Amino acid sequence: MISYSTNDYTITNKWYEDRNIPFVMKKSKGIEPFLARDYKDYEEYSCGRIDIYGLDEEEYWCGKHEYSVAPMLTEDWNTLSDWLDKLETETLLTYNELISMFESETGTNMRKNDE
Repeated sequence: MISYSTNDYTITNKWYEDRNIPFVMKKSKGIEPFLARDYKDYEEYSCGRIDIYGLDEEEYWCGKHEYSVAPMLTEDWNTLSDWLDKLETETLLTYNELISMFESETGTNMRKNDE
């Protein structure tokens, strides 16, 4: 059987700033009041890849493959991660097939920011 899981990457503050992602100014809580500082609390995005296991080792290196995933709202990423953790298929699904199946089965319309 073929299994799937997400592997997330870090998104830097510069990525958020370059795309004018909405944020709210907040103040951190420090042990001492003078250590508190203002920071931007951005609408959260996640990105990374879908790792695929259980493939033919002669066709795929160590029986593994991956698909890149553009940044999307973290809420959608978490739903995708939970859904993929339970998914097993007999044949390798394409990226588009996976996403279409995910959106259909979960009712989630992935909100992406892949500029």
